[in-house]
Amino acid sequence: MKILVTGANGQVGQALQSAAPSYDAEIIALDRQALDISDRAAVKAAIEATAPDVVINAAAYTAVDKAEDDVEAAFAINAMGPENLAASCGDIPFLHISTDFVFDGSKPGPYVEEDPIGPLSVYGKSKAEGEARVAAVSHKHIILRTAWVFGGAQNFVNTMLRLGGTHKELNIVDDQKGGPTAAADIADALLKIASRVAKDGFTDWGIYHYCGAPAITWYGFACAIFEGRETPVLHPIPTEQYPVPATRPKNSVLGCWKIKRVFDIDQPDWRQALSRILDKTS
Repeated sequence: MKILVTGANGQVGQALQSAAPSYDAEIIALDRQALDISDRAAVKAAIEATAPDVVINAAAYTAVDKAEDDVEAAFAINAMGPENLAASCGDIPFLHISTDFVFDGSKPGPYVEEDPIGPLSVYGKSKAEGEARVAAVSHKHIILRTAWVFGGAQNFVNTMLRLGGTHKELNIVDDQKGGPTAAADIADALLKIASRVAKDGFTDWGIYHYCGAPAITWYGFACAIFEGRETPVLHPIPTEQYPVPATRPKNSVLGCWKIKRVFDIDQPDWRQALSRILDKTS
């Protein structure tokens, strides 16, 4: 199975390359320098030249707060880019990563795939637009919404470890709830899905949710990161005491029943992945 992966230098892109041998997959890894997904002609040429069995889009504009002032770039990468890829795939299955930020966070329980979206930020709006454009131009697409990705160079875990080395006390938001998800787990899920959709006869195209369990707040996640350490001392605070440019959903918990039913993919326990990462940094 030959898979073209965009966003090869991102958290999930790198995890896909690491996991590929276990799935007997050949990865054609393209970073932003190799392929600008906002360039329709370049995208079409890359897909024609490589003739992959599946295309996975792991490229994204993920600077949530910066996007508030960088609207054009966010939409170019998160909306136009996925549309270009999906349209250029034709009959090639297209897998696209989306986000919990397409929801407004007002639902009391986990969000399911059929729930109405209502993004609060430019980032969320650009990802929601990307979903809509993919669905409009591709008849063979899987949109995988995930959340709170960690495991690469820039993420909440590494930020906490860095700040914990220089601060004795940290204030952490405790009223935003979600499911931290390891990049390695997302890569495994995508490769399992790719193996299935590459075969003839698959028909369950559309949107799927996949995130780590159990659901937790950022404060709770930070507590898990620093468990067993005397410092830093963590203080739970409400969102209002940590002002940032982009509004985040208070509830980002995703229900992952559909992906289990269709692909037999279990919801991962983020604590196991976190333990592996912390073991490497200790």
